[in-house]
Amino acid sequence: MPRAPEIKETPEVDSIPGLPLPRERTRLIGHVDVERELLEAYRSERLHHAWILGGPKGIGKATLAYRFARFVLRHPDRFATEVMDATTLEVEPNHIVSQQVAAGAHPNILHLRRPWDEKGKRFKTELPVDEIRRTVSFFGTTAADRAWRLCIVDAADDMNASSANALLKILEEPPARCLFLVLSHAPGRLLPTIRSRCRRVDLTPLTDDEIVEGLTELAADTLSNDTPMADLVGFADGSLRSALMLLAGDGLAINKGFVALAEQSPDCDIKALHGLADLVAARGQTDNWESFLHIARQWLHARMKSEATQGPARLVSWAQLWEKTNRAAAEVDALNLDRKQVVLDVFRNLSQVMRMPA
Repeated sequence: MPRAPEIKETPEVDSIPGLPLPRERTRLIGHVDVERELLEAYRSERLHHAWILGGPKGIGKATLAYRFARFVLRHPDRFATEVMDATTLEVEPNHIVSQQVAAGAHPNILHLRRPWDEKGKRFKTELPVDEIRRTVSFFGTTAADRAWRLCIVDAADDMNASSANALLKILEEPPARCLFLVLSHAPGRLLPTIRSRCRRVDLTPLTDDEIVEGLTELAADTLSNDTPMADLVGFADGSLRSALMLLAGDGLAINKGFVALAEQSPDCDIKALHGLADLVAARGQTDNWESFLHIARQWLHARMKSEATQGPARLVSWAQLWEKTNRAAAEVDALNLDRKQVVLDVFRNLSQVMRMPA
């Protein structure tokens, strides 16, 4: 008998191996006030058709979006008794809606995010206009009577000019019984016309206790008595995703190596520097690269805050270093450049700034 063709799962952007995707999580850590605001809006007389969920990456925006989507699909009648009596957006995990959402198979949810490039074996660097145009067929079909349809844009920051304009067009003429949940790590950078057609709610970074709670729930098997929780919580800066990324791959080793080299600057141990760069750029270790970028940005941000009192010249130099680092990171993703060289350049630029007179 001929062998059945092998079914390959398409990778999902921002997923962390071994951990549940936002659509699979039924529990939300933190953000009680924002959840309450969405619940109150849903059962109010006037419900806005588009929402911007803003806040730093990795604090739970996508988890909240799916939590809201499940509730809406589970309770399509906004004024039903169970909706009016609800105190949270909780939906039974064993309900068919929860199961369909977790599997990414609910027909009334359209999740728009950066697609996987099978030819290049990596995710596209932008959320292209073709993805946004999927809304045409999605909203063009006939939904079941009284059913809601939800479009989750994750994240709007990834849109280019064409896709942003395409989203604006559909927001200007929304179909009946539809909801848009537009996730953004920096809502202020979105088109003013998009912001004006959405109701915005901002999620705040998680507290240290909430970070620990999330780590204990999602990474209990990885944690041990030797795990430096203070380092995880400190560099997480309110982002559970960032803390989890440090635990994944060689994140903790990268954290330790980066801090040691940064404190030595401008006279870095060259052998240790190349060792760190090799670890970050190890083939197939995307987690290591993402951890490095987060650690570098957090360290530079903290240093900029401390240098702000030393005069404008110093602050300008640190701000330029921040911009160079972010630009290099973007070019690596867009042009598939050498990650090791970026690590070396970060410390070379850091050494130059550190040698400047105070």
